[in-house]
Formats: sequence, C-alpha cells, structure tokens
Amino acid sequence: MVNILEQDQELLKGLADNNKKSVEEIYRLNYSMIRTLVLNNNGSIDDARDIFQEAMVVLYEKSKAPTFALTCQIKTYVYSICKRLWLKRLQQLSKFSTQVESLEETVSVEEEIEEHEKVNNNFILMEHAMSKIGEPCKSLLDAYYLQKKSMVAIAGEFGYTNADNAKTQKYKCLVRLKKLFFAQYKNA
Repeated sequence: MVNILEQDQELLKGLADNNKKSVEEIYRLNYSMIRTLVLNNNGSIDDARDIFQEAMVVLYEKSKAPTFALTCQIKTYVYSICKRLWLKRLQQLSKFSTQVESLEETVSVEEEIEEHEKVNNNFILMEHAMSKIGEPCKSLLDAYYLQKKSMVAIAGEFGYTNADNAKTQKYKCLVRLKKLFFAQYKNA
C-alpha cells in the first residue's frame, strides 16, 4: 500500500509539473474504470471521456495547490470525482434511473467539484467580459497576460510612445474589464 501511495504522490507531482508521462500514466491506470462506470450507467464513450477529462482538470488544479494532500489513492479520488460528476449530469439530463454502484473506498469531493464549477463559471464570465471589452483593450490584455509580452514590446506593437503609456492604457483596460466582469457577476 505504501508503495502505491508513493507512486501516486510521484504521479501527482508529475501532473502538477505538466509531465506528459505522469498524465498518460494516470490516464492509463484510471480511464477504463471510469469508462465502465459511465457505460454501465446510461452513458456513452464520449460521456466517459468528458467526465474523465473534467476529473483530470480538478485533479490538476488540486495538484498545483500547495495545501493539497492526497489522503487516498489517485484511483479512489478520480473515481469519486467522476461518480459525482456523472450523477450530477444524469440528474440534469433526467436520465437518472438507477443507483451507481460504489467502490469500497470513496472520498467526499463535493467541495472540490463545487470550487471547480465556481472557477469554471468565473472563467466563462471573464471570457464574456473580454469579448465585450473591444479593441485595443482586448488585444493589449491578451498580449500582456496570455502572450507574456513586455510593456516595451507592447508599446512598440500598439504604437504607444513608451512603456509607461502602454502600462497606463493596460490599467484603464483592466478597470473597464473589471466593471464588465462584476456587472455580469452580480447578475449571475
């Protein structure tokens, strides 16, 4: 058991570091179990892939958190996440007809799923706000935050006289984006 937990800790560390082999190993060790769960409970292969991918995102986000400590095997954690996500989806699709058989070991992951959904909803609101912000703000914020360009490079690209002017414009764009985001956030 200790050996499996040590292996899981290494896989989790690899996942946090975006190590392709760790991701593939987690997939190899766990996907078939989730596919079986979903297929045996009114789902398709595509549903299984979607649910497993959502669980991998939750696991990835948790692996990046410095305070997260895995207290069970990865397979137990992933199964618990997928089971709850699938039950939730079945309820939403009104297909819920039978109880899903549970593994002997299950872990309460409701808080993690709720947190993931909350973060996901905020990303959707932010995307919507970004689509409404207009140019050049959208391109400027994209260049700085996503493309990681320097203020000097942005000043040259956008035709500002210097990096300080570009920085001032970025600040104004952020204020506008914040207003759009929070206006939507209050309505959501």
